[in-house]
Amino acid sequence: MFPLRRFERSTTLFVGLLVVSLILATLDVSSQGRTASDNLRQGAQAVFSPILKTVDWVTRPVVGFIDGLSNLAFLRSENERLSDLVRELEREQADVEALKAKIAELEDILGLEPPAQLTAVTARIFANSTSDFDFVRFIDKGSEDGIVVGQPVVSEQGLVGRVTLVDADSARVALIRDPTISVAVRVERTGETGWVDGQGSGPLKLRMPGERLPVFEGDRLVTTGSSFPPDIVVASISEDAESGVNFGLVADADPATEFSRLRFVSVLIGWDPLTITEGDLVGETPPEGIPEGDL
Repeated sequence: MFPLRRFERSTTLFVGLLVVSLILATLDVSSQGRTASDNLRQGAQAVFSPILKTVDWVTRPVVGFIDGLSNLAFLRSENERLSDLVRELEREQADVEALKAKIAELEDILGLEPPAQLTAVTARIFANSTSDFDFVRFIDKGSEDGIVVGQPVVSEQGLVGRVTLVDADSARVALIRDPTISVAVRVERTGETGWVDGQGSGPLKLRMPGERLPVFEGDRLVTTGSSFPPDIVVASISEDAESGVNFGLVADADPATEFSRLRFVSVLIGWDPLTITEGDLVGETPPEGIPEGDL
């Protein structure tokens, strides 16, 4: 055991001395014309240069990997920032498109030509009814703007309804979809007359007593000029229909106005509400001699 350790120490010492001898020999060979510090510097460079190259070769990929991680974190942060910016721009674009739609609708309303001797007051719808069975809208114009009960309300598409309640700066409008509202109409193609009743959320119901010409899908119905000013578009026939024997003609008609998208309306000022009967405000009755149940 002890001789082996002594041999190992001797071997280590021998190798160390051999390395020192080689270094000294190298310094001695290259020492001519140089100072001792130059020789030491050159010797150290000769010894450590391979080591430094090896260290550089080993650590360079590690440094590159760390730099890559740093760049990746920066890119991820930049990507999140750009994504937030895109979402914000999309929201702004959606707001701009909605504003454009409102402006276009308002321009259409302002561009309406009211019937002769009537003026139009543009109003914004600010609330709907809270009941599914109460088909009304509330507008931001009232008696201070010349609004009175009974005045017709229209959109750029056609007839909307009638004013049924007025405050100083607001009013309530009953839609023609309301089951309590009836409108006297004329088939634009044939000139024959009848009336339409509101049916709630479904289509309007056209009723024409007696023998009548058939109506076809797409036929437009306009006001006759009795309870509403004349020639305002009310609805269009949704499917063909003919008169039944002793029952007159009954057909479904789709309102011209898209109530779900309605934001602005015009109230027609100058239509004399004194000529409107109580039946007009609640719902017109069928012509005399025609039982309502038979239609």
